[in-house]
Amino acid sequence: MPLRPFHLAFPVHDLEAARGFYGGVLGCPQGRSSDHWIDFDLFGHQIVAHLDPAAKPVAVINQVDGHGVPVPHFGVVLALPDWQALAARVEAAGVPFGIAPHVRFQGQVGEQATMFFRDPSGNALEFKAFGDDDQLFAR
Repeated sequence: MPLRPFHLAFPVHDLEAARGFYGGVLGCPQGRSSDHWIDFDLFGHQIVAHLDPAAKPVAVINQVDGHGVPVPHFGVVLALPDWQALAARVEAAGVPFGIAPHVRFQGQVGEQATMFFRDPSGNALEFKAFGDDDQLFAR
């Protein structure tokens, strides 16, 4: 079956900050919107920032390979050149990395480039890239 876009709705405390981050920093085209939500095209996937002025990030961290990985988090597996361009764009915008861009499992099954950062509402995002997409679910 061909891969279909996913849909994710998530809370943000400020729609204009979300618009600036997802539209400006990440370069996501904006879709429909209202006074309470904004659709964005996140690399072909539909994400919807819903206004919740009381939104607070969840502060759960799981240790993975010596890094504190925030849970929950979301993101997209990109082609390596797109991942590199996004890492440069995020860094140039001055967004702090929770886990800086690096390669995990170097030379092993599942080798992947990864990075974590948060949006202005504290939602954690992870973007990955594989040299070989067939390694996505490799054990």
